[in-house]
Amino acid sequence: MTEIVDPFCYKCKARGKSCFHMLTKEDVDFLNSKKVTTYYKRGQIIFYAGRIPTGIYCLMSGKIKISKIGVDGKEQIVRFVLPGQLLGIRGLIGGRGYSAFATTLEDSTVCYIDKESFLFITQKYPDITKCLLATLSQLLKEAEEKMTSMAQKPVRERLAEALLFLNNIFKSDEPSDIIDANSNIILPREDLANIVGTATETIIRLLSDFRDEKLISIKGRKIILINIEGLNKIAKI
Repeated sequence: MTEIVDPFCYKCKARGKSCFHMLTKEDVDFLNSKKVTTYYKRGQIIFYAGRIPTGIYCLMSGKIKISKIGVDGKEQIVRFVLPGQLLGIRGLIGGRGYSAFATTLEDSTVCYIDKESFLFITQKYPDITKCLLATLSQLLKEAEEKMTSMAQKPVRERLAEALLFLNNIFKSDEPSDIIDANSNIILPREDLANIVGTATETIIRLLSDFRDEKLISIKGRKIILINIEGLNKIAKI
């Protein structure tokens, strides 16, 4: 973790994808003067479960996973955070400790805004509050859909759905450490198992089956999706 010279918010590409996109230059300058920008290497933890939020985080670049530790001591990935998205909304608004911890999936740059400055901006711009409510609503919807999938679908279907989900959520024109522009997913098998909700050994076996069925190819840690239609049929999407 390294604190860096703050890049100017007004030129930040991620801001256009965030709830702060409607701010005037004056208010962007205000945020720029209040925020702290930190560079995290892959695998570093941004915040821990139980810690009391004192502000909000906004991802400038990179990828982050939000995880919890289950009663069995195993990690469970709750969701992913992409550039422009916020971290710690529920904890800050609810006035309670973080319910999960945030870990970088690749080298990432994160901006932190203290609670007082964040509340000042949200009070001045009601549309930001609406955006935050929409974000929380979407997170709830995704959680409900995941619970339904976990309860009703067998592991094979859940894995196909997870691969398609990762492809859709991370794919961009710019290569990253997780997925490149050609449907190549680079994610530890343990993380994939956490997403699907099964053992790592089961994931390895099913990936081998998918490879034999010409649905994917595997090169080291890289999973290449070569038959999207076939995976959609298995996932029953």
